[in-house]
Amino acid sequence: MIAHIKGEIAEKFANSVIIDVQGVGYEVGLTSPDFDTLTLNETVKLYTYHHIREQSEELFGFTALEGKKLFEMLITVQGIGPKAAMAILSLGSYEEVRNAIANADAGFISKASGVGKKSAERVIVDLGEKVGLPTYYGRKGEPTVNVTLPANDEALDALMALGFQLADATRALEGIDLDLPVEERIRQALKSRK
Repeated sequence: MIAHIKGEIAEKFANSVIIDVQGVGYEVGLTSPDFDTLTLNETVKLYTYHHIREQSEELFGFTALEGKKLFEMLITVQGIGPKAAMAILSLGSYEEVRNAIANADAGFISKASGVGKKSAERVIVDLGEKVGLPTYYGRKGEPTVNVTLPANDEALDALMALGFQLADATRALEGIDLDLPVEERIRQALKSRK
């Protein structure tokens, strides 16, 4: 399996890029938010999911490990394949999508191209407990309490690299001051798990 790719963005087109890795070009499908952040000739590292089917092989890329883990959870849901999972993740940041699932907001999930109401509800039922606690509460029309983790939270990525599930890593970081250095946040999260 190809776990990540690091190289230069040689071409961009239709929510995918070609990354040149020492003369070999890999086409990687991206979510809309990730696609928008990348520029030509930039050197990037993308966490990848290598999807193999009988007729083809595809690479799906994510700027943060959190995105890859959320994608892997989504494709475990019956009726949600890689393309539908990418459409769901294209609705907003990884944190916004995770929070929508945690808040049981099927309306938000069903806005994704190719994802109907029943599929969105299945995502909520299957993953609601697995994605962790919401970092902000409330749905459209309700007041929200905002305590969001930063986009591409390095502490969250580090905990998942250490083997934590997304839900456990989120819980471990809950309540830890975001202004602390990443290493200190990780240390406190690990200490709270004992």
